[in-house]
Amino acid sequence: MPYALRPAGLADAAAVTDLLNDIDRIEIGRPETDLHTVLADLKRPDIALDRDSWLVFDGDRLVAYGLLWDESGGERVDVDHYVLPDHQRAGELILDALEARALARTRENGASRAVVHLHLNTRPTLDTDLIERRGWYVVRRYHVLQRPLTSVEVAMPEVPPGIRLRACADPADRARVHALYQSSFAEHFDFQPRTYEQWLRDVDADALDWSLVWIAGTEDLGDAGFLMARDDREAMGWIRSIGVVREARGAGLGGLLLRNAFAAFAARGRDTVGLGVDTANATGAPALYARHGMTVHYAVDTWEAVLS
Repeated sequence: MPYALRPAGLADAAAVTDLLNDIDRIEIGRPETDLHTVLADLKRPDIALDRDSWLVFDGDRLVAYGLLWDESGGERVDVDHYVLPDHQRAGELILDALEARALARTRENGASRAVVHLHLNTRPTLDTDLIERRGWYVVRRYHVLQRPLTSVEVAMPEVPPGIRLRACADPADRARVHALYQSSFAEHFDFQPRTYEQWLRDVDADALDWSLVWIAGTEDLGDAGFLMARDDREAMGWIRSIGVVREARGAGLGGLLLRNAFAAFAARGRDTVGLGVDTANATGAPALYARHGMTVHYAVDTWEAVLS
């Protein structure tokens, strides 16, 4: 029986979650994909499911899934691609579709080419020979780090003299976190500037637990760093982003924010916390995380294709 290709719908979220967890088990040894995360991806405002998503079935079994989204409004687009190892032809069908759609979408944006990024585990279920033959290549590596938590860490860390730490308590604080994010990440690889309204949509502000967002600063510089965490992942507490503006790096804000997040998660009964980091990050973040006991859980490569 030939493979069947069709767009995804919200009703497919459970099947997609099951597929991604099957792939998790192969790639990292345990399932770590949550249904609400898949639903949030399918509900992105910059996605038209009938054109930007793909499912491939072998009979009644879902064996491959793809998704495309556009944050830049220009030539840069991002894609997800998942396939079971024994169904590489199904994976190729999605590659055909997402590459064609990426180029069409960027041309709609007025660009002459598409620069497409795909994140894959360093030992993926996708046969990387397939994408290398299509002109894809690795441009970056990320580590997903994790750290065990103990009951001792429930106590909030002492704030040193001259340092300030506060919760993100109101809309003005949310706007400040956005400004700090834009400033501290501006030099990072693949950073895409976002307006405040776009950023609120990106972080799903209405559903976000803002009690897990903090702002740190110094008496001289004022607000200079932030940390955003989430406690909606079954596998572990998750630090979704942490940043310190250039002028305040080295003042201890990053470490304080980390220790504060560890304490908050421990107080909630979490036994593990994780985050992702660019291994080529030039701000000293990988060393900071290592000093705070975070170790590599698994690695992810960013693959790029330039289509024209």
